[in-house]
Amino acid sequence: MDETKLHPFIFPVLISLLLLWLVTKRVSGNKNLPPSPRKLPILGNLHQLGFLPHRNLQSLAVKHGPFMLLHFGSVPVLIASTADAARDALKTHDLTFASRPQLFRAVKKFIRDGRNVGFAPYGEYWRQMRGISVIHLLSSKRVQSFRFIREEETTAFMQRIRESSGPVDFSSMVSEFTNDVICRSTFGRKYSDSENGKKVMVLLRESMELLGTVCIGDFIPWLSWVSRVNGFDKRLDRVAKELDEFLEGVIQEHVETPKRQQGQNGESFVDVLLDIHNDKAAEISIDRESIKSLLVDILGAGTDTLTTLLIWAMAELLRHPLVMEQLQNEVREVVKDKQDMSDNELEKMHYLKAVIKETFRCHPPVPLLIPRIASSDVKIKGYDIPAGTMLLTNAWAIGKDPASWDEPDKFEPGRFLNSSIDYKGLDFELIPFGAGRRGCPGIAFSAATVEFVLANLVWKFNWELPDGRKDVDMTETPAATLHKALPLLALANQYS
Repeated sequence: MDETKLHPFIFPVLISLLLLWLVTKRVSGNKNLPPSPRKLPILGNLHQLGFLPHRNLQSLAVKHGPFMLLHFGSVPVLIASTADAARDALKTHDLTFASRPQLFRAVKKFIRDGRNVGFAPYGEYWRQMRGISVIHLLSSKRVQSFRFIREEETTAFMQRIRESSGPVDFSSMVSEFTNDVICRSTFGRKYSDSENGKKVMVLLRESMELLGTVCIGDFIPWLSWVSRVNGFDKRLDRVAKELDEFLEGVIQEHVETPKRQQGQNGESFVDVLLDIHNDKAAEISIDRESIKSLLVDILGAGTDTLTTLLIWAMAELLRHPLVMEQLQNEVREVVKDKQDMSDNELEKMHYLKAVIKETFRCHPPVPLLIPRIASSDVKIKGYDIPAGTMLLTNAWAIGKDPASWDEPDKFEPGRFLNSSIDYKGLDFELIPFGAGRRGCPGIAFSAATVEFVLANLVWKFNWELPDGRKDVDMTETPAATLHKALPLLALANQYS
């Protein structure tokens, strides 16, 4: 075709593109979007996330407001950084933001395209999976039935501390403890006493790190090659494959060995899932991949968040000897000379609950709550939020907001003694488990475990820092959960 004959076609196309650009600009210009920091071409605001996104996003919110609009590549992201902003998004417009974005490759790999409770799109499948998890593992009745597991594993934990010589590696010990509690509750047995089980603890830690890594290809698809070059994809494939092999082995073990021969006290969560899977007449249908996704959900969320919270709690107690002393006095006064601790006694430990709440405020295990996505256009606080906008709630920034907290940088459990604020999703000043219909259903399980083991730790031992140290390194390291960068070492002297 002669080059001159192209001109009649090119001119109308250029005019059409110009008109489309003008219309798009006019439409977006009519919208009242939230304030935004300056963005770069292609990257948007990804470069501003930094090493610790929860801290950098808080700094940006101080300049741009409680609601601000960022762009991760081409993906619009609404950041909520105060209790009022979180209430508007997670309560007033809960249904609009009830679903999850389906763009993270790590989630797709570990959770099999969001087939668990945490990342499943909002709908009937999610309701069924949440119902299974709540009824058979996380309900108050089931949590109470697991009391014997908490007691036995806490006793074993205390014994390991007694047998230690020199400083205790508290981080390692509490990780083993939470892993054993979760595995016994979920699988009917613990795996930490085997090499395979210890390997899984490492895999879970790696999976949380990968889930918390900002992958540029998730937001700019044509830059996906970066993850292949920097080794992210290779590591992701390895961890996912090894974790899948472990879960497949666990499931097969339960298929081949009748429950009555496994020495279990009651039915494990895996057995419940297999019963549902095998019951062709059941109203709920669940396949093997969904079973694995739910198990990853329970293992990852349960083990990592419990471990992280206990480590931060003990770190703060070691940094604040007067707080430690007040907590020990309360626990020892309530328990007195008894050999065991009952739930009734735990209910009387108000300062214990205050310490846990203050730890949640200062160190929420998941500082940026799992993202949600707007299913339709919505107006919040006068701002126009387009459908497809991702919502990130900065729970860490909310806990540090001076509008909600006096001296927010100070660790002061006493602030909760005369306060009705709780962490169960109704008080938006403190939402470590999220809120609304996508709030974490594991609150009762976590609270029962944390209260029982922390009370025992301060009841049975006097704690101090080793080598005459006066403070604890509180450096954070990035992951899906907020880890302490360095292991917590402490001296434990048995209390008599």
